[in-house]
Amino acid sequence: QVQLVESRGGWVQAGGSLRLSCAASGRTFSNYAIGWFRQAPGKDREFVAAISMSGKSTYYNDSVKGRFTISRDNVKNTVYLQLNSLKPVDTAVYYCAATTVVGTSADWEYNYWGQGTQVTVSS
Repeated sequence: QVQLVESRGGWVQAGGSLRLSCAASGRTFSNYAIGWFRQAPGKDREFVAAISMSGKSTYYNDSVKGRFTISRDNVKNTVYLQLNSLKPVDTAVYYCAATTVVGTSADWEYNYWGQGTQVTVSS
């Protein structure tokens, strides 16, 4: 079992930045790849980014490439998502999730999920 807890999100104006963190406990953190997903009101959950167990490989949805950066610290058992140049369309509840499948964007392949954190971007 892996427990995941996202940091509090927040409200930011368009063009601003936020950093989300996802703290893990339970089984060995470095055995899991971590992904971030988001869900806007009335929309399906969407893959945002993922990072391999070692942190050497990262994967992004095209809509966030160049603006968001995923990283991890296996000593602190934490994954980060840096959100820059935020747009109103980035408004959503953001979730982190753990999987043993590296690089997957399929939410059904993620076994453990955090509770989600709200990010709101105003124009």
